[in-house]
Amino acid sequence: MGSVKEIEILKHPEVNKEGEGEFIFSDRYSVFDWGEMPDHIDKKGAALCVLSSYFFHLLEKNSIKTHFIGLVEDGEIKKFPELKSYSNRMRVKLLRVLKPEYNQSTNTYNYDIYNKEKRNFLIPLEIIYRNALTEGSSIFKRIKSGAITFKDLGLDHEPQPGEKFSTPLLDVSTKLEHTDRYLSWEEAQKISGLSDENMKKIKDLIIKINNIITTECNKVGIENIDGKFEFGIDTNGEIIVVDVLGTPDECRFVMDGFHISKEFARILYRKTEWYKEIEQVKKERGRDWKEHVKSKPEKLPNEVKTLLSQMYLAVTNEITGKKFFDVPDLKSVINGLKKYAV
Repeated sequence: MGSVKEIEILKHPEVNKEGEGEFIFSDRYSVFDWGEMPDHIDKKGAALCVLSSYFFHLLEKNSIKTHFIGLVEDGEIKKFPELKSYSNRMRVKLLRVLKPEYNQSTNTYNYDIYNKEKRNFLIPLEIIYRNALTEGSSIFKRIKSGAITFKDLGLDHEPQPGEKFSTPLLDVSTKLEHTDRYLSWEEAQKISGLSDENMKKIKDLIIKINNIITTECNKVGIENIDGKFEFGIDTNGEIIVVDVLGTPDECRFVMDGFHISKEFARILYRKTEWYKEIEQVKKERGRDWKEHVKSKPEKLPNEVKTLLSQMYLAVTNEITGKKFFDVPDLKSVINGLKKYAV
């Protein structure tokens, strides 16, 4: 179980056979790596599930292979065009998760298993695309600290907040470690055991999928700032798209300068004593910081909870072009939220 969705395994994946399972999207949410927050956002899980199924449908139309099977509605498995209502259950093919060996004494990971296995597994990487850089982007912190240079990002100049790119910046991090860390592309290829051909395929797929998401968002006045994808290798040795994509939890969507995501909850909680404490404890304690935090996050005001729910539901209605949820239009919801952002 994750902080926002659970997985029900129907058939376990085997060495030469994919499994099958269902993602159950909850109304839980998490900020600042805290885990489950005290409030649930009504129907958020269903909204994310339906929206992701819409993008899986578009990927299928564009001959992009994925692990998506369909949504569960009234006990039946249905593709997006067949849906009559919303659902929070997604049926998917399951690949093996091959965990790297962790050495606690050296705090390092051994990825040798990926040099032996060639089929039916989750690639242990998270791939990030950036169509623009917001002021708070981690890119600026990493450049300032010397962790990367603008040349590492394929740029010929120092990037600026608000800058947009005709071709997205691509970034990569670990997926299966205790704390995800950014990697160079050389290191990413080394630990995952990917061939030059498969690494190129992944990069090409990111560009293609990003274009699909961006085009759909632009139709309704939403800007697709950045996002992340996960991939696997199926039993045929083919690269496939896995997990979930194209939702406000996987992407940074903005309309009229307003973030359409749980970023709004982050903005509110940054004003609290609880947030100040966890930031301080993180600096002092490192990885086991949470158990040393004495305060707890307070519940959100009821109107804010309602508006956050409406935001998730409205963005699904508008991008899919189908009114799954009876809520106001997205611009009206955003105007309601803006008064709390002061």
